[in-house]
Amino acid sequence: MALPLLGCVSWASAAPVFGAPQRGSRALMGTQVDIVADGGEAPVLRHAIDLAYAEMERLQALFSRYRPDSVVSRISRAAGIQPVAVPSEVMGVLKTAQQKFRLSGGAFDITVGSLKGWNFEEGHQTVPAAGVVARQRQLVDARRLVLDESAGTAYLARQGMALDLGGIAKLPILEAGMRVLRQQGVGNALINGGGDVLVMGQLQGRPWRVGLRDPRAPERLLGALSVQGPAVVASSGDYERYFLAAGKRVHHILDPRTGYPTVGVHGVSLLARDVAQVNGLGAALMVQGAQAGQALVARQPGVEALMVAGDGSAWYSAGMAAALARGAV
Repeated sequence: MALPLLGCVSWASAAPVFGAPQRGSRALMGTQVDIVADGGEAPVLRHAIDLAYAEMERLQALFSRYRPDSVVSRISRAAGIQPVAVPSEVMGVLKTAQQKFRLSGGAFDITVGSLKGWNFEEGHQTVPAAGVVARQRQLVDARRLVLDESAGTAYLARQGMALDLGGIAKLPILEAGMRVLRQQGVGNALINGGGDVLVMGQLQGRPWRVGLRDPRAPERLLGALSVQGPAVVASSGDYERYFLAAGKRVHHILDPRTGYPTVGVHGVSLLARDVAQVNGLGAALMVQGAQAGQALVARQPGVEALMVAGDGSAWYSAGMAAALARGAV
């Protein structure tokens, strides 16, 4: 539900003036990833942006379940057969996924990739038959993902199981892009990947502005945050990837307990200092629902949240309410 408010840098990719913010935009991870870098000479900033995209593209190739040559696809093909060697970047995300599985009581489960009957890609949208969902639901169980850190391998214990890292790989990929910018000497930057926003430093000496969309009407804002990096605003919702079937909205965040799209929460926005605090948490809150989700947020120090429930009511943690009040000034 996050939207960078960058009115003053809409011209950023124009003339190579020293001190002018520079901007890039590319299609990655099934969405648009935008970068704004500020506080240096234009050629230096542009080179740093190019390197950041190159790193994110490299990681996307490891994590994408839509690429048959990706590590994630190899793990899924070898399910029930043999362990697969994985690079450290993939092992780190898989470990985080297991931690979030335990933290959420199973609400966040990357083996929802086993629910292969669903397809949310434009032109191929599919609602599987109830019997298909029931059979594939039996394969959803993150406890059957076996990680061997000493051997550097990952193994799905039953044939037919598959991984979907869409709810937990994007933020680390964006974070890697930000890390490259920092290594290149960029001190002020914003990366927006489909509503997940990472920032460091400031924009032209002022805090970055990030609007929070209303999932009931995404063209409308519920408020705006003024943030100085490091910070992350992470979002999950039922309004980005969805289609209508029999007059009903069908969205891509699947409940591992039922095999069907989540119900009860339209959207979640989270505010924290770093990616580790919120990675995977938005999807877990969508699955758990508003009441259980509030309790889960309360157990996460340093995380602020906004949740819009299915009945249209909005819940703000105390820190999120205060941050939005400051952003309105």
